[in-house]
Amino acid sequence: MAISLSGSGARRGKRGRSLRAPMAEINVTPFVDVMLVLLIIFMVTAPLLTAGVPIDLPDSRAKALSEEREQVTISLALDGTVAVDDVQMSLAELPDALETLPRGEDGKPPLVTLRADKALDYGAVMAAMGELNRAGFNAITLVTNASGEVPAPASEPVSDGSGEAQ
Repeated sequence: MAISLSGSGARRGKRGRSLRAPMAEINVTPFVDVMLVLLIIFMVTAPLLTAGVPIDLPDSRAKALSEEREQVTISLALDGTVAVDDVQMSLAELPDALETLPRGEDGKPPLVTLRADKALDYGAVMAAMGELNRAGFNAITLVTNASGEVPAPASEPVSDGSGEAQ
């Protein structure tokens, strides 16, 4: 058994070993690769996290609003269920759920975004908005699908003035 007394290891014997110093560089390529993969994963999953309740939203030409930190999403489904964020309940349970929502430091309620199925009647949407207003939520954003077309009005029978519909 032999012991080497040279501390650096940079100088070795004549047996063909090279005289190189230890490598002091950091290889960032694997780090960048992992970060790019995570970026792609988050870009794909982020739109799916905004609302977990599937609803057929109406179309609109309105501009998109910026998302706020403190916001609550209320979804009205066609079957009559209401979801506050991802918690499903009936419309009768909505007032109790609205009372438990946290208020801001200044006492202001969070911004409410209302998503309603386009096949719902106007009365069901107004009942939910009435409960929101009664609970003190006065700033309500209505969510729609962004489209470039103006929705056509519902077709009604046209009258020629004689009292008979054509």
